[in-house]
Amino acid sequence: MFSSPFSDDNDNDRTGSISLTDEKGRILDCYIEHSLEVDGQEYVLLLPVDSPVEIFAWQGEDEEEEAVLVEDDLTIDKIFPTAQAVLSEQNLILKNTAYALTVSGDLPPVEESELFTLEIEDDEADLEPEQLQLLARFYDEEQEYAIYTPLDPLLFFARIAKNGEPHLLSPEEFRKVQPLLEEHLFNEVE
Repeated sequence: MFSSPFSDDNDNDRTGSISLTDEKGRILDCYIEHSLEVDGQEYVLLLPVDSPVEIFAWQGEDEEEEAVLVEDDLTIDKIFPTAQAVLSEQNLILKNTAYALTVSGDLPPVEESELFTLEIEDDEADLEPEQLQLLARFYDEEQEYAIYTPLDPLLFFARIAKNGEPHLLSPEEFRKVQPLLEEHLFNEVE
């Protein structure tokens, strides 16, 4: 998963959709935001059809309290039915899709009081803080959880194999082709 410096307010570039599949066989349906060819290889910039969500566990006390992203599949499987029930009260359907949890349905309007800023620490990259909108809070076995959706779009870069299947770029592959992709995308925008 990569948050992208590219923003696209022009929906005319959506040339269709494609499905990503992870190693567990889960599917993530995506719009193709951009398709480009670099050195004979086709690459696509993908935007999930449904809204991505992240679940955080709140740990600590009062001012020392911090949000910890829940990434463990066992924990997600355990709390998924409760999270699904809480979101269904807002007419949102939680899905355990490939590469990200997603929700379908109309997200509530953004309210300043419901925003959470996540500071991302990475020694290799200078990453901007990510703004997330609170969708719901719930408890499971006395542990408080919160479900957020990012305000910035979650974008994926994939290369298209000869058989037409998309393959997500690994972080190493992405770093190698990022300058070329940025150059092509910025040239297309101009």
